[in-house]
Amino acid sequence: MPAQKIKEFLDQNKIKYVTIKHSLAFTAQEIAASAHIKGKELAKTVLVKIDGKMVMAVLPASYKVDFDLLKKYVGCTSCRLANETEFKDKFPECEVGAMPPFGNLFNMEVIVAESITKNEFISFNACSHTELIQMNYKDFERLVKPRVLKFSYPTKL
Repeated sequence: MPAQKIKEFLDQNKIKYVTIKHSLAFTAQEIAASAHIKGKELAKTVLVKIDGKMVMAVLPASYKVDFDLLKKYVGCTSCRLANETEFKDKFPECEVGAMPPFGNLFNMEVIVAESITKNEFISFNACSHTELIQMNYKDFERLVKPRVLKFSYPTKL
């Protein structure tokens, strides 16, 4: 699903958004710096395996997943970061690691870090390492219907 399809989905749902072009960057922190966005305001999408099921976890770029907290709140027996070979075929039109946080478009559950819900806007990769989409968080929540959990903590730079 290239950026154009995400934009069409947002347009069909009458969602206001902006696209932000930036220089090539791969890590969420590099992207935030390149796009002049605070790390806590840029959402990164990581894929986790929860009891064998692939789930999108959306958290601020400057945060890390706390797997013990995630296990506690989800009530699962196993929880780990998915590796690239497990998910790269699920997003054939996206650059690896640049998946947008729209699990609903990929038949995947989405969990969002509670800290993101405090932001007015959410910015995220638009299937590439050079383009972001920024939109109102409440619109994102209405479209995606994520489960909101406290499962991450800020990294120390």
